[in-house]
Amino acid sequence: MSSNLATKLREGTKKSHTMAENTGFIACFLKGTVEKTSYRKLVSNLYFVYSAMEEEMERQREHPIISQIYFPELNRKAALEKDLHYYYGVNWREQIAPSLSAEEYVTRIREVSNTSPELFVAHSYTRYLGDLSGGQILKGIAQRGMNLSDGEGTNFYEFKTISDEKAFKNTYRQAMNDLPVDEATANRIVDEANDAFGLNMKMFKELEGSLIKAIGIMLFNSLTRRRNRSSTELATAE
Repeated sequence: MSSNLATKLREGTKKSHTMAENTGFIACFLKGTVEKTSYRKLVSNLYFVYSAMEEEMERQREHPIISQIYFPELNRKAALEKDLHYYYGVNWREQIAPSLSAEEYVTRIREVSNTSPELFVAHSYTRYLGDLSGGQILKGIAQRGMNLSDGEGTNFYEFKTISDEKAFKNTYRQAMNDLPVDEATANRIVDEANDAFGLNMKMFKELEGSLIKAIGIMLFNSLTRRRNRSSTELATAE
């Protein structure tokens, strides 16, 4: 019997998905405004989130529900470590710490694993399926926005052990549909997925301040260069 959970999650999180895309940080990102300092802080936060997710997924790999959506090829921790090395250097571990919102996210992941492991499906769906779906587009935006060469600072978006991402997503969705969950549990998973979107939005909103400040500095520097250029041209003309 199919739970049709994949469809329920897609339909039940549409509003949250739209709200996440409309946060200032993500809206700017999607328009190509990517600032390296705020972006590397996002990478840092995601490292702590995925580290917690993947530790708990591994711990729960024999759970009757989690075992059905346990796909190690989705793991992002190692890829994020490569990106952190790029952005922070060889001693990156000493330079990063989770923000308050990232700590809240990690706490919820641990709590779900310890008390209601079946709800972990929501966190897996929210992060991994989103990574697969928009990864290549977001990678291109990041590369153009920060003038990155291919393979520099964008390992997070690379799923090198998945040769056909579309086929894999179909397999993943089918695995969710085949989960032995009743209607009440499915509804709880959808609710948890909406909460997961909320936790992601908190991380994005934390970054808006530093992004706005960076954009302001860039605009100020640009205006200053223009004024200096104009002054030089006037002086030359006189």
